[in-house]
Amino acid sequence: MVTQDAFSQSNNTSFTRFSAEECLQSSKGVEFHQILKDSGDKLVVVDFTATWCGPCKMIAPIFVKEAAKPENKNVVFLKVDVDDCEDVSKECGISCMPTFHFYKNGAKVFEFSGANVDTLLEKLVALRT
Repeated sequence: MVTQDAFSQSNNTSFTRFSAEECLQSSKGVEFHQILKDSGDKLVVVDFTATWCGPCKMIAPIFVKEAAKPENKNVVFLKVDVDDCEDVSKECGISCMPTFHFYKNGAKVFEFSGANVDTLLEKLVALRT
């Protein structure tokens, strides 16, 4: 079972991190870039989402399900609420939700917008190795 927790920053932004390897780590004061850095060469999949977004609600269970799969044990799944984390959303150029960013070694390697399950799964498989 995958659990979730929020990472908080001093400016009240929050991140929800799903990791199949550790299920979830709770750590206060961790910033977005620090999470990317700490992930090293693991693939990091970021779901920029909003509580009021219908398509976000549709794809959310799939995102969580993927985090729980053994083949994704070395993938870090991160949800960023665009309303709670406006600074991160702005910095990442988020203009619609859901938007997914894929990072390796701290660098963005792919992104797409929309609740396209096929694209999410295809890129996850292609980039996790």
